[in-house]
Amino acid sequence: MPVTVLLVDDEPLVRAGLRAVLEAQPDIEVVGEAADGAAVVPLVRRLRPDVVAMDVRMPLMDGIEATRVVLRTIDSPPKILVVTTFENDEYVYEALRAGADGFLLKRARPTEIVNAVRLVAEGESLLFPAAVRALAAEYGSNKARAALDRAALTEREEAVLRLMARGLSNAEIAGKLVVGSETVKTHVSAVLAKLGARDRTQAVIAAYESGFVSPS
Repeated sequence: MPVTVLLVDDEPLVRAGLRAVLEAQPDIEVVGEAADGAAVVPLVRRLRPDVVAMDVRMPLMDGIEATRVVLRTIDSPPKILVVTTFENDEYVYEALRAGADGFLLKRARPTEIVNAVRLVAEGESLLFPAAVRALAAEYGSNKARAALDRAALTEREEAVLRLMARGLSNAEIAGKLVVGSETVKTHVSAVLAKLGARDRTQAVIAAYESGFVSPS
């Protein structure tokens, strides 16, 4: 089955460009478009896309609030890929904190766009660019550090979280730690559960905000 995608952006040319890039792939299908975040929930309910490629800044409902609404109101919600013009935009970071699964620049090359959709659909978040990692560190707090301390991660779980924060996939983590992919999946699940994180992206945000990993 192809990965199905809903495009949400207030610029028709951006939607057209993304559609052209994605529909050139045999394993990806664009099932719908929206010009504002306010239209996302009914379209998600009707089309059930695997991935929503969501602009951050839109006139009626921005991508941050649309992300929150989708995750709050939709059972088995789609993955949300934030698409934006500026990598150091605090809106991007807020969207990730709200529950978005990955990040993509509008100026990305076609191969990067395609890979981003595939990675997010598979549940393996993207590597945040340096500017977004720096923003995460700026949001650091004693509360975040205390929450990570309470999680009481094992030494191996800490190693997995560090590699997740570098953007490595399960297969790449397995190679680094010289263990099987199923073992990595078990460790990732344990990290998410202990941190109370919905997905890898939220776990990585917690790692940066707590100071467990640094943006450099």
